[in-house]
Formats: sequence, structure tokens, C-alpha cells
Amino acid sequence: MARIRTGRSLRRRRRSSPSDDRMSALPDDLLLLVLRRLDARSALGTALLSTRWARLHRELPVLDFRVGSMLPPRYHRLVLLLDDMDIKGAYLRFKRRCELMPKVRRYERGAMRALSRSIESFLDDEVVRGVRRSVSRLRLEFFINHNPGCMNRLIAKSIDDWGVSDLEAVAKPIYFEDSIHTFPSHGLCHDPRAEIEGPVTNTSCLRSLKLVGCALPPLHEFSALTMLVLQDITGSTSKAAYEGVFTMCSQLQVLQLKSCDCRWEDRDLVVDAPSSHIRELVFDKCTLGRVLMRALPNLESLASRDTDAMLQFDQSTSFPSLRQCNHTTSVGLFRTRMGRPREYIGHQRELGSFLGRTPYITNLILRFTGPRRWVVPSPSGSSSPLLPKLRKLLAADVPSSWDVSWPRLLLEMAPSLETLHIHIAPCRERAGCVIPWEPTKLRRRHLKEFVVVGFHGTKRQISFVKFVMGVSTSLRRVALFRNGRAEEDKGHWDWVMVTEQHSWTNRQKNATQKKIMDGVSFSRRPAQFVFADPFL
Repeated sequence: MARIRTGRSLRRRRRSSPSDDRMSALPDDLLLLVLRRLDARSALGTALLSTRWARLHRELPVLDFRVGSMLPPRYHRLVLLLDDMDIKGAYLRFKRRCELMPKVRRYERGAMRALSRSIESFLDDEVVRGVRRSVSRLRLEFFINHNPGCMNRLIAKSIDDWGVSDLEAVAKPIYFEDSIHTFPSHGLCHDPRAEIEGPVTNTSCLRSLKLVGCALPPLHEFSALTMLVLQDITGSTSKAAYEGVFTMCSQLQVLQLKSCDCRWEDRDLVVDAPSSHIRELVFDKCTLGRVLMRALPNLESLASRDTDAMLQFDQSTSFPSLRQCNHTTSVGLFRTRMGRPREYIGHQRELGSFLGRTPYITNLILRFTGPRRWVVPSPSGSSSPLLPKLRKLLAADVPSSWDVSWPRLLLEMAPSLETLHIHIAPCRERAGCVIPWEPTKLRRRHLKEFVVVGFHGTKRQISFVKFVMGVSTSLRRVALFRNGRAEEDKGHWDWVMVTEQHSWTNRQKNATQKKIMDGVSFSRRPAQFVFADPFL
């Protein structure tokens, strides 16, 4: 008996037909959302589907070319194997590296050839079709090779013709090679101030620029630049080139230098830009020698982290807006002599050399570390407080071998301090000398919160907690935790204490609290003690 096909079954068959193109039935707005979630290579490849897809990819406001998308999974396995290689015997390890490194480099060079072909095709297609793009953001990641023309052409095109406002160029050296990407003599583009036709009125609209592994190009023509990030700049760069960044970019507000080196010179790196608009300045893992800070009138936030740079403030009046500081410094090293024990080599520095010219700071983070304590008080003649407006203070990663009471120097400098957090980090060094404190009549009427993470109830720690409680007339909360760490929360200038649960017995709590309170007299309600609950 023949099966009768009803209208309902025919409609179902038509809906499930493989020849239907449901993607093309979607409106342009939805298709652009799909393309924006693809990498640049896949998004551009959709132009082969139809003329409609070819038109759509030209409307993408964001372009992202990454050489990592060209690398096969085997490449990443080889890199992990090289990084985690643990073969007994130096000769076997060297031999194995010699076998694997050529393969890794071959993959990287092949990926760069594929990326170059894709970019060249992309640029030639625009010339053939005569279509003007409008791109707001370009991110380019590539390996450094001997033919940088393709990458420089894309960067120049994006600034000259497309009106890019956010540019990021990440140049990565071929595995285990030391190289840097260089720009042409004219810089990033041909004419950053040229007037062009179309939706973009001026190519100087570049607002944000990030350069990684690139030689520092001339930036004086980019008057609209507000954010600049320089990373992995080699030591061939002169100090004068860095000084020019502060003065040439008149509208710059955020400047971050990460892993940047400079050419060895006798002169200091002088930051003197009285007309600068820089509000945020970050030195992160840089080797710049001595940096003399003379004038940045709009500077609000300053961070110097793991940086071999001695910041010296010439005049406090030149930094009237500075409110937040983050200093991370490690001083001292060990030298081993044959047949002799290890010998400490270091020097001591006054705390005032870091903070003596910054009286307007309200938030301060200090990470002073080293095998031996090197922080010493400022001369007794300077009786005026160096941090009169400081409200929040974090002394992080204090080595347990140090006399933990050294933040008392900061407490003496900050009469308006309201929050004091200290993080004590365990270390293997033996305990150093005790600071010979003299009796004091110090009183702090604003301190309300005192937190110590890494507290193990040692004699020095108990003595310091007792001192803080004795001089603080408005203290409301004292929190003592055995385990935890200090993590920066919002940028480089705010933090949270992340603690781990530790069960204190009632006997331990009572004994520790009794030792702390012994000899401390109160004419007010005692502060609340917290021993085990996580600090929020």
C-alpha cells in the first residue's frame, strides 16, 4: 500500500533540507556578532562563502591577527617539554634540547609565513576592491623575523587610513633567540596628522598604544595618545628616549613600563614634565638605574614594582596630586667564597629616601624584602611627619627573619593612619638583629583597624602588636591570622587580605590575648580580637 504524504510531512522535510542556508537567513547584526567571536583568520575566511559574507567582514570594527592561531597542538607540546625538561645529566639535557629546538623554530617560522600571507592577501584585497575600512581596534601578535615589512605595512595602514584608536603590537622572538622588532625611520605610520576623507577625520585619533618587544618609535606626532604601555624594551634604548615619552605625548594620562631596560649611561633618567597630564605611572620589573622625579603635577598613582630604579623626589610641590603609591624593593644578596660561609653584602637605606617628598599620599603599599633588614629610620632631626595624610597602609611580604616591628617607623610618620595591614612571609634566613627602640609618647587617635597575616605568636610579633594597641586610642578591631597573603585588588593601589582557615584552640586564643594585653591599659572599650575567621 502506498504511503500518502501529507502537507505536514512535506513541510517538515522542507525545513530539514540540507541545502537550506539558515546562517544566511540571519540579519546582518547577528552575523557580525558571530564574526566578532572568531579570530581574524577565520573571520576573513568567511568571505569565500558568498558576496554577502565578503561585505560583512569589511564592517568589523576590531581586527585580531595572532600567530598563535597558526601553530599546531604539537608545537605547544614541544614548548612545554622544553620548559619542563628534567633529564639527569647536563649532557643528555643539552643533547635533547638540540634535538627539539630546531623543530620548535621550524613551527614558528612556518606560522609566520602563513600569517604574512594572510595579512598580505587581506591588504591586497582592500586595494583591489577599493573599499575604505573603519577599524577602532587592532591587535597584532607575531614572531620577529628578518622581513618585518608586512607587519609594519599593516600597522601603518591601520593608523593612516582606518583611524585605529586602540593599537596593540606584540612581537615575540623566535624561541631562544634575542631579537627585537624595528619600525621604519618614519615611525609607526607615514603621516599621523594627515587629513583624510571618509568617516575618520584625522589619523591622530590614536588613543591607546601597547608595544611589546618593539624598538621605541618616535611618538611626538601622536598628540591624542592617552594610554601607553611599553613592554620588553631592550637595553639599547637610551634614557633620553624614555624622557621624551613624558614630554612629547602632551595628552598622555597612563604610562606603564614593564620589563624595560635602558642603555648604561652615567646620567640619570630625569622625569621633568611640568605640562604633562600623566595621572598613572607604573615601573614594573624595569632596569633603569636612578630615576629622578622632578615634576609631574597631575600624577595621582605611582607604582614601582621589582624595579632596579632608585626613585628620588626632587620637590614635593611638583607632585601635589600624588595620592597612591606602591613600592616593591629588595636589597641585599649573598656571596659565596670558597671554603668560607656565605657572606651578606648590602646597604641600609633610610625610609625617608622613598617617601620624604610625597606628603600627600593617602594609600600606600610597601614590599621591602631581602635576606637582612635594610630599612633604617630617618635622622632624628626631621621631627615633622613625612606622611601627614596617609589613611591606609599595607606592609606586605615582610620576611619573618626581620624584626617585624620595623613598620613602627611608618606609624610614627603617619599621624592620620586609619588602617594598618601587615603580611609576614616565611623565610629560611636566621632572625636578624632587634631594633633598639626607645620609649615613646606616641599616640594615634585615628587608627581603627590593625591586621597581621602570618602571625605565629613570636616574642617580636607579640611585642609589636602590644605596642600598636598601646599607642592607638581608637582601635576597634585587631585581626591575627596564621596563614594568608596580600593580593592587589583594584590595579596596583588597593588590596585584599586572603586568609586561610586555621583552628585556634580556646587555650591558644586566651594565652595569646593575655600576652598581648599584659601591661596595656585602656581608658575605653577594648578592641575586638579576631583569630580564626576569614578577613573580608
